Amino acid sequence: MKKIQKKQYDDDDGRTIVSMDVEGMPWYDRRHDFVPKPEHVSSQPSPFGTGLTNRELRLYTWGALKAGLLVASVFAVTWILLVLFLTQVVFR
Repeated sequence: MKKIQKKQYDDDDGRTIVSMDVEGMPWYDRRHDFVPKPEHVSSQPSPFGTGLTNRELRLYTWGALKAGLLVASVFAVTWILLVLFLTQVVFR
C-alpha cells in the first residue's frame, strides 16, 4: 500500500506559529489514554445527561416532526391564499 505523504510547501520552515496545546482540552495531558471512561466511573456528571429511553426518544422525535409539519403547513397555506388572492382579486 502506498504511504500518503504530507504536502511540502516552499515557504514552510516548520516553525509553530500558535501552539494549539490548550490547557483543559482532552489532548493536553500527554498521559491521557484517550479512552472514554464509563459514566459511572467519571468523577464529573456528563454535560449531555444520562441519555433517553426509547419511549422518550420516540416522543421527542414525534414532537419535532409535528412542529416541522406545522411550520410547513402554515407556509403552504399562506402561499395558496396568496396565489388565490392574486388570481381572483388583483389580476381580475
